[in-house]
Amino acid sequence: MKRLLTIGHSYVVAANRQLAHHMALQGRDEWDVTAVAPRRFRGDLRHIDIEPIAGEACALRAVPVRLDRVPHLMWYGGDVRDILARKWDVVHCWEEPYTRSAARIARVVPAATKLIVASFQNISKQYPWPLRAYERETMSRANGWIAFGETVRDTLKERAGYADTPCRVIPPGVDLARFHPDPKMRRAIRERLGWPPDGVVVGYLGRFVDEKGIETLAAAADGPLRDGRCRVLFVGGGDREGRLREFAARHPGRVQVQTGVPHDEVPAWLAAMDVLCAPTRSTSHWREQFGRMLIEAMACGVALVASDSGEMPFVVADAGAIVGEDDTEGWARAIRGMIEDEPARLAYADRGIARAHEHYGWPLVARQHLAFFDEVVRG
Repeated sequence: MKRLLTIGHSYVVAANRQLAHHMALQGRDEWDVTAVAPRRFRGDLRHIDIEPIAGEACALRAVPVRLDRVPHLMWYGGDVRDILARKWDVVHCWEEPYTRSAARIARVVPAATKLIVASFQNISKQYPWPLRAYERETMSRANGWIAFGETVRDTLKERAGYADTPCRVIPPGVDLARFHPDPKMRRAIRERLGWPPDGVVVGYLGRFVDEKGIETLAAAADGPLRDGRCRVLFVGGGDREGRLREFAARHPGRVQVQTGVPHDEVPAWLAAMDVLCAPTRSTSHWREQFGRMLIEAMACGVALVASDSGEMPFVVADAGAIVGEDDTEGWARAIRGMIEDEPARLAYADRGIARAHEHYGWPLVARQHLAFFDEVVRG
């Protein structure tokens, strides 16, 4: 039986720890899996206490983290050094290689253990000290790395430390038992909002910040809202909430802004939508690295309209429309098209469900991880 330790601050959230859970389930005859997660972590909007998973298949070790208010400089405390120093066949580090936590893990892992790291980084950056030193230390020790998308691999494959290290492109996953079409939840949310069951709801899910393009979506949806052909639903939170509230006030009863939705309730809000929009706008320092809301919407049978920022065109594929992130008129046309052409919208939704099951279900993603680990162990 091979022994796998997988560690990541994202594991504080049960939805992310599904990876470790499903690696334990899928590899039950060959892999003994232990996950290390923070007891508590400072998230974007709140502190998060480690979330339970009913019937969790992997062993779980919760440890404290230090300096989590600065994620690049965060590190694990408690007895994590003793845990890492044990006899593992593979240590899987779900931390960016340029972070302090990844470098400290690389420093402690025994020489006989294979170290696999992972990255979402899809912009080639020259990091300042000490981040460049952390990346150099991590990648000089790594035996393999996972790219969470095609743009990640293309960005890093020629970079020092990555170029000669085995790589595999593996996406994040989605819980298909929780995210699926649900007419009952669809009706319940729409009744709660006072919206008709047969209207077209155009939605947004994520942070209310400028780089997510919420102003683009508001401008593109303004026309359809004025002629009464749709409703618009914003679900999330962030410092641009006030702007969205002003937009909603200009369209009373037709625009809703919903904040404070825990991840457990996200499937219900997605079920209420017909179209999910992801109008991300790239900056000089960031472009969309994946877009988990896209695969969650696919699994729920929601058609997609996404910008061409970063990884999103690869994620969406034939499950929706791709629009230039600076093309406001194109966004207006795409939204109108989704509202007016029901057969096309439903076809996108059907292809999204199929795509979620064929590419993004957690059992499949877990098996891809284990297969890559096996390759690295075999040398």
